[in-house]
Amino acid sequence: MTTPSRATQGAPSVRRARASRLAELAACAALVVPASSGVAMPQGGGTGRIEGVATISTRLTTARLRVRVYDEPGTPPAKLPADEQPFANVVFYLDAAPALRGAGQAKHAPPALHQTGERFVPHVLPIVTGATVEFPNDDEIFHNVFSLSRAKTFDLGRFPQGASKSVTFPAAGVVQVFCHIHADMNGYILVLDNSFFVVPDAQGHFSLDGIPPGDYRLIAWHERIRPVVIPVRVDAGRATSVQVRIPIPETAAPP
Repeated sequence: MTTPSRATQGAPSVRRARASRLAELAACAALVVPASSGVAMPQGGGTGRIEGVATISTRLTTARLRVRVYDEPGTPPAKLPADEQPFANVVFYLDAAPALRGAGQAKHAPPALHQTGERFVPHVLPIVTGATVEFPNDDEIFHNVFSLSRAKTFDLGRFPQGASKSVTFPAAGVVQVFCHIHADMNGYILVLDNSFFVVPDAQGHFSLDGIPPGDYRLIAWHERIRPVVIPVRVDAGRATSVQVRIPIPETAAPP
């Protein structure tokens, strides 16, 4: 009786491993539709635009039930607009690049992280490095705002309704914010190297204007997944279109 060689014995397992790897690569490739450039913008000029549409897993948009500490038993938690906007906690931004250092600053409203209904609103607040964030207390109870994040550590102490305190964020990074008094309150401040960032609308549409020509990395950020990276090329006077699917990992990370 002939005994199979080791090479023959290992061939099926090698083929299975290769097939598994190809499936993984195909799955990753399916997350991002390649960017297309060449759509002429109505206006000319020396800068370009990125515009696109995102879709997001419903597992990332399911609202979590919250119980307010000071409500009577049986009172349903207040529903805030963020619960109805599936992309409220998604941020698209351009990764740091030399071409952006001298670029004009995109305009954004003065940043504020409100304490409303015993929640931080918005839940995710993108800002540019050096920005100062206001923390107004809109509730009829005391709150406390603090963070132990590497990018910024602070503790504002307790303050009542109508009061507001502020913090400046000089370094890029993710700053997670909590309240000492209410353990279930948390939010994120995403401190970025440049002002080219945007939160999509309720349909997932977004755009970034005034971008110098060049090659960039467009990042889609959500607190519950790894950032999705999309290489894009921006040409002067033209719009680059992208389509992005924002997934959640199939298997949860170990505790």
